[in-house]
Amino acid sequence: MRSATALLVIDVQRGFDAIEDSGVGRNNPDAIDKIAGLLALFRAEGAAIFHIRHAGTDASSYFRPEGIGFSPKEEAKERAGEPVLVKRVNSAFIGTDLETRLREAGINTLVICGATTNHCVETTTRMAGNLGFDPWLVRDATWTFDRTGPDGDRHLAEDIHAMSLTNLSGEFARIVRTSDVRLY
Repeated sequence: MRSATALLVIDVQRGFDAIEDSGVGRNNPDAIDKIAGLLALFRAEGAAIFHIRHAGTDASSYFRPEGIGFSPKEEAKERAGEPVLVKRVNSAFIGTDLETRLREAGINTLVICGATTNHCVETTTRMAGNLGFDPWLVRDATWTFDRTGPDGDRHLAEDIHAMSLTNLSGEFARIVRTSDVRLY
């Protein structure tokens, strides 16, 4: 019997290298290794894996499909048979057939990892909960970057990450660590 659990790997793309290289701080430096571990677990169990990629539409985007930043980080690269869904907005459910694929496969639990916690990960997780899925957001397999707010105040990545987890906890998702992940 196939697992009713799927792994969503969101936007683990090389475009984030440019942000890091510019000196912007980030949290969870081990997130990529944790994602690689989740991929290994799901592959060993033959469970469903969906790779989500962001295709930037703005001319200055690091994630434009024709640029190197669109490519996945090597540790999170898909294997044969693992679908890659391309989105142009911050939710993996908008403009893709993700929901249809999940429902047709009888998948109800979504283990979610990737980047960035407060953008595409949070939006996809929130929407998954609203659509009736059981999302598990993996806190140590997601990351974000320092940001400057509209008031000019600097916000650290770890604080932004914690706030996103707080926003989602309970109502929209279970917040877990990689060591908590089980396939059902």
